Amino acid sequence: MNDFQRKIIQWYNLNKRDLPWRQTLDPYRIWVSEIILQQTRVDQGLAYYERFIARFPDVRQLAEADEQEVLSVWKGLGYYSRARNMHHTARRIVQEYAGVFPGSYHQLLRLKGIGKYTAAAIASICSHEPVPVVDGNVVRVFSRIFGIEAMAGTTASFNKVWERSSALIDREDPGTYNQAVMEFGALCCKPANPGCGQCIFRNDCFAFGNQMVDKLPVKKKEISRRERWFTYLYIRVGGGKVLMQQRPQGDIWQNLWELPLIEADHLLGPAEVSAHPVVNQDRERPEIIVVNPKDYQHILTHQIIHARFYEISGYQSGEAFEAGDYRVMEDPLVTGLPVSRLTDRYLHWRAGNMQGL
Repeated sequence: MNDFQRKIIQWYNLNKRDLPWRQTLDPYRIWVSEIILQQTRVDQGLAYYERFIARFPDVRQLAEADEQEVLSVWKGLGYYSRARNMHHTARRIVQEYAGVFPGSYHQLLRLKGIGKYTAAAIASICSHEPVPVVDGNVVRVFSRIFGIEAMAGTTASFNKVWERSSALIDREDPGTYNQAVMEFGALCCKPANPGCGQCIFRNDCFAFGNQMVDKLPVKKKEISRRERWFTYLYIRVGGGKVLMQQRPQGDIWQNLWELPLIEADHLLGPAEVSAHPVVNQDRERPEIIVVNPKDYQHILTHQIIHARFYEISGYQSGEAFEAGDYRVMEDPLVTGLPVSRLTDRYLHWRAGNMQGL
């Protein structure tokens, strides 16, 4: 065992968090945890992991589920393509692998939604294959300790970290080694305010010795984001129901449900909403409640969504709307309908305000 292995595995055994996916070698459960944690902090993802496993305890039950049910269980995590890819992959594993989750790195890479990092994590933990994981935490640890100055997120950075970690990986227990490096990056070698004072590599760390801790890893250039303006309409229909529409393919939140939407180059004011064809599909004269329209800013990886919600009442039925793309539905918070994150935020805000009335 080399010095790096020994130090980081000893540190891990003393400091690792007690997490449910660390109590199993089931590749399905490791896979679920890794996909959830791709864009989610551990403290947030834990409850989602437990809920997902409770509903889909194995790959067959996930494969047999309806996509809308999978999206409903995933609701609130965002990046819904992850859930769709998992559902697709579960069905493929049942069809092509007789429901036995593959364990080798190269087999895993052939499955939709599983990249090099996830494949390496599953293969090293479950099959003891000595393939190093490379994620943001690992890049940060290796960039700082070994002075790797390639820009994070680039192929050059990945390759340099992968090569260095390949030379250091514990070939007898690669899963523990990989988890140790990731945990060290999450708990000690953090992006901001790292624990350099207590760091086990302090005397050997390139970044610490050269006052470059805040400069490594080299940060990627700021992403340019497209701005969009969404005006949503909470249209109440007689009997306490509400109009909903399904997001189209090829755009954010595809196949999820949301309130009727008007997208323009600005957020619409009350007069514009009142005159808009969406509101006037029915001959009845609706009352537009505009005392306190609710505004949000929702930031995605490549987009900034400016959103405004209006509540509209006055319709006895939704027949005129259902002739188009809209559907009259029960309260989505009660039915568990898989809705977009923005719609979910507004519905919860509205439910909280209505309770106070």
